[in-house]
Amino acid sequence: MLARKLTLSQKNGLIGWLFLATAAIMIGMMSFFPMISGFFIALQTGAGVNMRFAGLSNFERLLVDPLFRGVISNNFLYLAIQVPIMLVLALILASMLNNPKLRFKGLFRTCIFLPCATSLVSSAVIFRSLFATNGYINTVLVNLGILESSYNFLGNTWSARMVIIIAITWRWTGFNMVFYLAGLQNIERSIFEAAKIDGASVVQTFFKITIPLLKPIILLTAIMATNGTLQLFDESMNLTMGGPANTSMTISHYIFNVGFQGTANFGYAAALSYVVFILVATMSLIQLKVVDRR
Repeated sequence: MLARKLTLSQKNGLIGWLFLATAAIMIGMMSFFPMISGFFIALQTGAGVNMRFAGLSNFERLLVDPLFRGVISNNFLYLAIQVPIMLVLALILASMLNNPKLRFKGLFRTCIFLPCATSLVSSAVIFRSLFATNGYINTVLVNLGILESSYNFLGNTWSARMVIIIAITWRWTGFNMVFYLAGLQNIERSIFEAAKIDGASVVQTFFKITIPLLKPIILLTAIMATNGTLQLFDESMNLTMGGPANTSMTISHYIFNVGFQGTANFGYAAALSYVVFILVATMSLIQLKVVDRR
């Protein structure tokens, strides 16, 4: 009876909402419910059956926790150095591989993308062995005379951080390159040909045509790279173990240690997780406001 009273547009709208209902319910159960539950856990202290209400004490602890400030600084250091290098490198590689005259393009694309398909733990173990004191990198540098003796890359603060940055860049550059390559292939070749006829150089074409036309995709990859870097865990955990003395540890690694290592404290770990959530949301909003002019 109700169906007869509805207009065609109303019926179409109702069917659309029915299709969306399943996805909306799943998103609510898998995303929003854990967010709300996590906040209530952040108001408690302890672990398991020993948890008790603590109010805002976990958030107050954040303000005076020196290790928290240290791991946050590490995350922003990785973000400031690694993300721009990775995105610029991915954009350059995509522009080079978009050349229709380039031979073996499929092979080059596969080789650059392949690290992304490698297990996070496996890639961390590989880099750990490469940069070990008796590893391949030290052997090459000593044989070339660049180093007099083996250097402990993973045992010194800045070199350990640089190893993490190199590992992340190696793994994710190909992933972002695929996005740029897909965007470039949707741009008409006639635009580049017209620029060439008008006398534009390769550099001018890159900055005046390629980058403006890829702006939405660059924004997308910047947001994804920022979110991934702020949630970085595997490299810190498996590559440097957060060392030396926690100076290369990320906030996700710290959350794991607080929640599951030693005297576990689920409440404080949840409070730390909310910091990551706020940082990711804030950075994404800033990038949207700065880059997207629509």
